[in-house]
Amino acid sequence: MKILKQIWTLMASMVLITACTQDIPTVSLGIDDIYYLERMKSYKLTPAFTGQEYRWTMKTASGKDSLVSTESTYIFLQKDEGTYDMTFEIIDPVTPYKHDFRFIVIHEEIEYSPYIAHIYEYRPAPGQFINTMPEYKAGDTEADMCKKVEESISGTNNIMISLGAYGGYVTFGFDHTVMNVKGEKDFMVLGNAFYSDIGSYKEKKGGSCEPGIVMVAFDKNQNGKPDKDEWYELAGSEYYKPSTKKGYRITYSRPDPDKKPIADISNGLTDVTYIPWTDNKGGEGYVSKNMFHEQNYYPLWLEEDELTFEGTLLPPNGVDESGFGTYWVLYSYPWGYVDNHPNKDADLNSFDIDWAVDKEGNPVHLPGVDFIRVYTGLNQYCGRIGETSTEITNARDLHIQDKSTIIPNP
Repeated sequence: MKILKQIWTLMASMVLITACTQDIPTVSLGIDDIYYLERMKSYKLTPAFTGQEYRWTMKTASGKDSLVSTESTYIFLQKDEGTYDMTFEIIDPVTPYKHDFRFIVIHEEIEYSPYIAHIYEYRPAPGQFINTMPEYKAGDTEADMCKKVEESISGTNNIMISLGAYGGYVTFGFDHTVMNVKGEKDFMVLGNAFYSDIGSYKEKKGGSCEPGIVMVAFDKNQNGKPDKDEWYELAGSEYYKPSTKKGYRITYSRPDPDKKPIADISNGLTDVTYIPWTDNKGGEGYVSKNMFHEQNYYPLWLEEDELTFEGTLLPPNGVDESGFGTYWVLYSYPWGYVDNHPNKDADLNSFDIDWAVDKEGNPVHLPGVDFIRVYTGLNQYCGRIGETSTEITNARDLHIQDKSTIIPNP
């Protein structure tokens, strides 16, 4: 009787009752024996029972078991086609369990594109190119503007979009998970940076470099949306330097249409107190308006009268080399930022998912990423050239063969 009682206890912990036409209960362990899955697509395995500890292992080429997770759930994701033999174990004194199963990873039915497929968010900060790159038309909603951004930088399109001043961002993704391949760069993002034609500045890699910070997220909840998934910064060359500020927050206010402009004609500025901002470090200032861009600089499709952005603030990279405010040079950082080097320098515009760190700066291993966010990393104003704003023209997954032709901006 004692043995029968233990058996019934074990079965009760593993049974899921499913209603059917005859009301007959069926038993489900929550894990099938065989799964067929396209490469670079993830699948979440959720057992229908619990225990004290869990163990997921995968057979290596040599036949040994390799531990892949000790969590209660496991997300399977592989870059290459093939057969993957796995074992799931519950380590529990009352309800121990072991189940062998298999994933057969196949080639996708429709070939993946190496380029952007989806724009999930476009939230620029105020700036001189906002409402023109892409163009806002009266009545456009946030969804409309996301569609315009998608039309600009998805696929082989390379029509530049602007993120505005510090904090403005865009969130995009591909038609598959971008895999984290050990020892390799994983994706590239192109902008419009260039070096000065003057020899000494060019040699120092200075010109118009407007670095944007990259964030990445893995779709852990498997709902296809960048909602509750945790974001991680890709730590570039400046991340650990004391001059880089973490937890920086800035708030911009909608410009007052009745305010009297204060001009600085010598710098081509029609209003130096155009859009006010304050930050959490005690700073305050303005996004100035210049004579070259007369439209409203505040994103007109957003209803909020204040826009707040938060993240890492990079140290200033702009230097007034003339001494009179007439020739500003924006110097590039060594690596790890968007719109930081000319597009022809492919390696310097490429990113490794293994650079990911959490909010405390600790390295994080991600199997791949489904969502990529780029935001302007500088709060900087350089005379007549205005605010420093990151621009983007295109992005691609470096692990997918490029069968199209795209001519990047120089």
